[in-house]
Amino acid sequence: MRWLVGWSSAAGGAAGLGSAGSPGAAGSLGYDGETLHPVGSQLLWGDPDPLWAVGDWRPDEVRVIKADEQNRIAVLGICGASDEELRRGLFTARGGALRHLTNWPGSYTAVVQVGRRVTVCGDLAGARPVFHTPWAGGTAYATAALPLADLIEANLDFGHLAALLAAPDVPAALRDTTPYEGVRRIPPGHALVLRAGAREIAGYDPVSSLAVSAPPADPDRAVDAVRDALVEAVRTRLSAPRHVPDLDPGPVPGMGPAERRARRGMPVPGIGADLSGGPASATLALLAAGLPGRPGTLLGHGAGERLLAVTFNDLAVGGREAEVQRAAALAADPRLHHVVVTGGEEALPYADLDGPLTDEPGPSLVTAGRHRARLAAGSADHFTGHGARQVLDAHPARLADLLMDRRRRHLVRPVAALARADGSVLVSARVYGAARRLARTPYRAGLEELAERLMRRRFEEPRGAVGASLAALTWAAPGPAARWLTGEALAEVSVLLGVEGDRSGTGAQRPGEHRARAALARYAADLRVLEQSAEVRSQRLHAPFLDNQVVRACRELPEALRVRPGARAEILRTVLESTGITELPPGWGTPSHASSAAAARAGLRLSADPLLDLFSRPLLADAGLVDGGVVRKALRSAAAGSTVEGLADLVSLELWLHRLLARRGTCWTGTPARSRAVPAGIQRRRDALASGA
Repeated sequence: MRWLVGWSSAAGGAAGLGSAGSPGAAGSLGYDGETLHPVGSQLLWGDPDPLWAVGDWRPDEVRVIKADEQNRIAVLGICGASDEELRRGLFTARGGALRHLTNWPGSYTAVVQVGRRVTVCGDLAGARPVFHTPWAGGTAYATAALPLADLIEANLDFGHLAALLAAPDVPAALRDTTPYEGVRRIPPGHALVLRAGAREIAGYDPVSSLAVSAPPADPDRAVDAVRDALVEAVRTRLSAPRHVPDLDPGPVPGMGPAERRARRGMPVPGIGADLSGGPASATLALLAAGLPGRPGTLLGHGAGERLLAVTFNDLAVGGREAEVQRAAALAADPRLHHVVVTGGEEALPYADLDGPLTDEPGPSLVTAGRHRARLAAGSADHFTGHGARQVLDAHPARLADLLMDRRRRHLVRPVAALARADGSVLVSARVYGAARRLARTPYRAGLEELAERLMRRRFEEPRGAVGASLAALTWAAPGPAARWLTGEALAEVSVLLGVEGDRSGTGAQRPGEHRARAALARYAADLRVLEQSAEVRSQRLHAPFLDNQVVRACRELPEALRVRPGARAEILRTVLESTGITELPPGWGTPSHASSAAAARAGLRLSADPLLDLFSRPLLADAGLVDGGVVRKALRSAAAGSTVEGLADLVSLELWLHRLLARRGTCWTGTPARSRAVPAGIQRRRDALASGA
């Protein structure tokens, strides 16, 4: 894991960390005569508002530009701005402007210090979040929640954990909380502004108005903007210095270099990409291989080395044969070196329940081993197509947005596609009626409806593509794991929804835009968990579709274009054609019907005994969130072929709690008794409703 951490204190000088506990200088003495600083950190700047970079950052991933001792900017991550552009950005930020700090290509976190004012910018997707907590009369902040939880010895926030299971896609349920009590998260598209310890959350990206319909965007120009943003995102990563992992210690009998590296968990030097056979990963692989500059070559190591393309072939569960064949056809490009990684039963979901502690829980914990097997054969810098579906596809609730803008004719094609998939002529009327009802439903009423559904345990949803679309045509919907929660936990989330409905709004967003942004934030948070749990040493995963500039370009796509069936594949095909890549295999962009649910069912069936052992005395039951007997019964039913929806959320949260409580270290030195998060373990709750309200 890599993060940055710092604080802004109320004191103007280096007060030290004495009996009063005020923060002060980075080099001040802490408890027991020790210096208070993060373990394994490098100091970027010192008192009175210090900033550290923690973890295995590469030298080119940390840049600090100083105008003087009171005006400086730090950029951590992959950023395409030159030092001169960063300097100009610093001068502009002195006047309070923020948006330009997020306009550079790449994926990064920018921190600006102007006198005693510190500004930390989050990203638009939520893949690079910012957290904060009150501490010692000021505010501590970080790009990870666990260091802050260690600093304040935070207990678990049971209300957040309940909402994470009951309504993970509903911002009003999650609010700005984290799994750690007292540690808060800034929303995507916002920045944390600190002035001598006082904090303010400021938005830097405009939101479309409900009152005035936006003028229709030109589809061709919008797609060209997506192309330009994607190409620049890929070029920025190709322009960064190449890194060689640790040297191979020597041969192993019967193993080639690639097998040796994979066995030892070492990526291949250079740049590579996923090549799943789908349009997103293929687009990035072909763009990276086609841009000038010898994409796969290390400086001074050969000429014209090909880009490594990795395809995962699941041998335990069939149905992906067509995608693998398309990947092989794409890999016939002489600029690509194709590697197929096969996975048997050992690579199924739930098969590998061991792994590192991540900053937060997420459903991808149960599939981390599956991804790690693929990534171990990848490159030191590895492109992935994660996020393309969330930024390019139309959320079903966008049909209500079209009705609000009086663009009914654009509903014809998506509704007709659903009718063909269902084979019923009544689908059109049902979908149109649901979209019209959503367009006329206020946000507060939508939250009240969800709260009532949770209280009455109404979780039955229609099946199939039509059923999923109808279920998504609401302001808020329960999560798949909500059905397994106790009545007390559901009541707590219902109370939270009622409180938030009374005091919050959507920022004048349309329902479709609101649901799409929430889904993107949820996906980006889980991708962050996946990166940490499946991390390969010396490897960097790149998800250009989640870069700020790519997200902005995709948001400018007209809704009429988004809602067309197969829109994502057509957009990406146009992107490739405009860059000179026209030869694509037949069936490229065809949606895969090999659902991950089949692999999940197979994994649950094979891993039923370890999972039952995991829930023999579940920590979630100690927290008052589930009943252990009910979960064990659900696991047995799922192993026998019943529904598996929501079990990944339960299992991953239980795994995360076990790893958190088994942890013995801390992120800080100089704190009393090496303070760490959740010092007392899980305490059974007696009055959950009071804590939630």
